[in-house]
Amino acid sequence: MKIANFFAELKRRNVYKVAVAYAVVGWLLVQVTTQVFPIFEIPNWTLRLIVFAIIIGFPIALVVAWAFELTPEGIKHTEDVDPFDSRSGQVLPNKRVSKNRAWIYVTLIGAALSVTLFFIGRLSAPSSRPPPAGVPGKSIAVLPFVNMSADKSDEYLSDGMTEELINVLTKVKGLRVPGRSACFAFKGKNEDDIFHKVGEQLHVSAVLEGSVRKAGDKLRITAQLVNVADGYHLWSETYDRDMKDILAVQSDVAQRVVQALELQLGGEEARALAKKPTENAEAYRLYLLGRYHFNKFTRIGWTNAIHYFEQALQVDPAYALAYCGLADTYGWAGGQIVAGREAWAREKELALKALSLEPDLADAHLSLGVALFSAFDFRGSEDELKRAIQLNPNLALAYDQYGWTFMAKGDFDGAIANEKKALELDPLNLLLNTDLGFFLQWARRYDEGIVQLRKTLELDPNNALAHQTLGWCLHWKGKTADALAEFQKATTLDDLPWYKGSLGYAYAASGDRAKAEQILRDLDELAKKQYVSPAARASVYLGLGEKGKALDWIEKAFEDMDPLFWWNTDQLYDSVRNEPRFKALLQKMALVNER
Repeated sequence: MKIANFFAELKRRNVYKVAVAYAVVGWLLVQVTTQVFPIFEIPNWTLRLIVFAIIIGFPIALVVAWAFELTPEGIKHTEDVDPFDSRSGQVLPNKRVSKNRAWIYVTLIGAALSVTLFFIGRLSAPSSRPPPAGVPGKSIAVLPFVNMSADKSDEYLSDGMTEELINVLTKVKGLRVPGRSACFAFKGKNEDDIFHKVGEQLHVSAVLEGSVRKAGDKLRITAQLVNVADGYHLWSETYDRDMKDILAVQSDVAQRVVQALELQLGGEEARALAKKPTENAEAYRLYLLGRYHFNKFTRIGWTNAIHYFEQALQVDPAYALAYCGLADTYGWAGGQIVAGREAWAREKELALKALSLEPDLADAHLSLGVALFSAFDFRGSEDELKRAIQLNPNLALAYDQYGWTFMAKGDFDGAIANEKKALELDPLNLLLNTDLGFFLQWARRYDEGIVQLRKTLELDPNNALAHQTLGWCLHWKGKTADALAEFQKATTLDDLPWYKGSLGYAYAASGDRAKAEQILRDLDELAKKQYVSPAARASVYLGLGEKGKALDWIEKAFEDMDPLFWWNTDQLYDSVRNEPRFKALLQKMALVNER
């Protein structure tokens, strides 16, 4: 067949018309599905399947158009149809014109609908805008996944998955990931333009958001990666899985995010993303519950966290991160709900166990560094914290704890510099912001400390630790009444003995001896039911000016190894700093450090 005849035959058999109509209808179908499917949370794989089917169907439609024709008598092979009676001849001109017009109408209507849907999509999408100034190209914030379950107590699952995704993504070199507190500051916020606000405040170019819906052992997890500059999705997926597959979903989300951001992974990073922290879904669930309660930073929260971490380890005794979680809880509980000596020893034991399972786990080196610091082994602590930073440069808490090693030596500039580095990584972290206030207070930079702590309280007005630290800054500035109000606020927010001791000191310093002595009696009664730090009683006696009794309790605090690492710098102890008994304790702390 000559080439000219071939093209004429294509035209005669309506192959061109079928091709145009198929393309228009296919494009229309894709536009409709992309607009409608997300409303009903239909998985993205169905859209990909439709596109794939349209592509595969195109050559099939052309073959069918070539081989068959629709006639008044039904579908017939083209060879069996009289061409003059059906297509090109002059016998039935009205029918031919009618058919040609029908094809034109179908094409025009389809094209009009496609263009309409295109512009609706463009107009309904967020407007494109340049990324916030100073934002690194490869940076992402993981917003708290929304708990869509009927049972609101399943929030630990959505929160925990968010935190673990943050932890996994921080291990990717070249990717900046704000820490947990910075991301969780946006929890529950659904205002307009949220993505650009996150980009401006956290200095990121992309945002990962999602939801978790749990029904029995079934999970539906959605995840969307959004470009901050224009609000468009870089990637999205819906996972319908069993609870036992949650770790596989988490790993897949992390890998898809890295692919969407076009990051090149080294071998170790790729393995870290693919690696599951445990193969046991129940152990992982218990671990998430432990982290959920730990992050409350309350006495009851720590008690519950210990319970769940221990349960996780009973299910999976080789779960390194669960050992880290339990170690961290003992580290915070030391001197609060359990004696420091017992807590630090347990913390060190657990951190070493985690390292025996995973020698390159940054979280375990951080936990060990904190345990050694609390036991006055400052040099050993520095080594572990440096190793944690080397393994995970995005680990904000490692810089925070490293700053404490400088503070213990009286190097306030070094302490403040490291704290500011930590805040670059996690700018809305309440603990880091409060610790910076601590360092400024101990550096006698009270005005800066007051500004810093008031900024912290703007983030969370119910942060007891920030109220207490602000109270100390105000007290040393001579604003006794304002300081007393802050100490009182701290005790109403949290019942830890430490806060009661500060309030007792403030009462004594303001001349209200009766209330200070009542605080001492309250601490005595509390000690019958739970552990009470000797340092809390020492604070009250220091305020009352009873140095002998204060030193008795300070020595008891040393025996219990309560948190003592600020004794060398804290103004609270200035009245006994030259006392031989206090000097002897500082020397013992130095001797412990030399061992």
